[in-house]
Amino acid sequence: MTMTEPAATAVGTEHVDVLIVGAGISGIGAAHHLRHRFPDRTFVVLDALESHGGTWWTHRYPGVRSDSDLFTFGYGFKPWRGPSIATAQEILSYLDEVIDENDLAGAIRYRHRVTSAHWSTAERRWTLEITRDDTGEQLRFTTDFLWMCQGYYRQRQGYTPDWPGIDSYQGMVVHPQKWPEDLDYAGKRVVVIGSGATAATLIPAIAQTAKHVTMLQRSPTFFLSRPKTHDLAVTLRALDVPEEWTHEILRRAHIAQGNELSRMSFEAPDELRKFLIEEMRPLLPEGFDIDKHFNPRYRPWQQRLAVVPEGDLFAALREGRASVATDTIETFTETGIRLASGEEIEADIVITATGFDLTVFGDIAFTVDDEPVDFTQRVTYRGIMITGVPNMAYVFGYFRASWTLRADLVSEFVCRLLGRMAEKGETVVVPALRPEDADMPLLPWADPENFNAGYVTRSMHMMFKQGDREPWTHMHEYVEERQMLPSADLDDGTLVYS
Repeated sequence: MTMTEPAATAVGTEHVDVLIVGAGISGIGAAHHLRHRFPDRTFVVLDALESHGGTWWTHRYPGVRSDSDLFTFGYGFKPWRGPSIATAQEILSYLDEVIDENDLAGAIRYRHRVTSAHWSTAERRWTLEITRDDTGEQLRFTTDFLWMCQGYYRQRQGYTPDWPGIDSYQGMVVHPQKWPEDLDYAGKRVVVIGSGATAATLIPAIAQTAKHVTMLQRSPTFFLSRPKTHDLAVTLRALDVPEEWTHEILRRAHIAQGNELSRMSFEAPDELRKFLIEEMRPLLPEGFDIDKHFNPRYRPWQQRLAVVPEGDLFAALREGRASVATDTIETFTETGIRLASGEEIEADIVITATGFDLTVFGDIAFTVDDEPVDFTQRVTYRGIMITGVPNMAYVFGYFRASWTLRADLVSEFVCRLLGRMAEKGETVVVPALRPEDADMPLLPWADPENFNAGYVTRSMHMMFKQGDREPWTHMHEYVEERQMLPSADLDDGTLVYS
């Protein structure tokens, strides 16, 4: 297989045909597609972390696992052979196999933090400034095409609200994104603030040894109990069906189920709400106030559904090892938290499972011909490129489906675009609004009526815009995009080649 080592162009500078930022799910997938579609092109993958995997490498809290099924969270090109819901370590092992099978290890550079990216039209290439976090060394790469696969949130810190009195609290405060390896919660009273996927994962894991765990939520979340291993997978494997077939059948089954839930969320939200609540009811303690604690104010799927494998969160509630408090925080005290209702919760440890902060392309400083790029004034092209930014693509996954489903589609699209550039004999491509788009209304990056999770609404002010027509929209459902992106016209005038 052809190796894709970068070529040196000057002291301290290396050049590659394609430079990928990020060695997580998106970046590894992009590297696979490049290796197989363009085996003669050089590329490198840069990641600021010490290893690959992104979220699955940085997140070390107890019980960390997938919130999506692995038949769709796994790549379309590599069958998933494990349970539907997988641990972080199982996912990392899967990524190890992808790297080994595609001979990608030599193309990945770790602890290489990209600090700035400069496009020169005269040179028809990007120049990236890099800091090596392990040595402090300053490096420079140039590339013909830049592929941003860095993920969508800041890895260095999570989001923690500024609660009154938190400085007076004498216990320990921990954010799951920075979990201490030596944290001892055995026999301790623990409060987990938050009710999303992280809280649903953490609580059953730590409730096994903690004295008691309280899930403190400002507002409820919809939960959905699912088996770790799909019954259909058990049946197919018992019949010795080839793993490739099992993977594809289960993938289609999970996609169909996700599409139906998404459809109902728009067309029959009351029916879906009733379904979700009635699914939870028999798994909860007798007399549990489900309307108060598990009946959100928002429409189902206006925020993510939190998957509960084998109903483990509900089991912790039934067994009295965990409880739920739905209220706002009035103040922290020396020994715990006082709620708006006046109730006080004693806590030895407070875990702030309060989410994360979005980042715009890894907080990298972008310039085009020496002019800083203000992304808030730019428009997305199909959720893949940005107007006025040449030879740059990015990956952003789905909110209601597995991230990887879109990562695969975007990789296929970008490779098709690179192939089209080669066919036309052009070296630059940039999305540009057509004359008929000049008066197009510019809309927020995300519509709160569609999806209103806190990390989205908190970050709206720093994100790029979308339009009211194709191809200037994004955040479609997978059922639409799996037809839309492969058939997208690359010569409709919205992409300018030169």
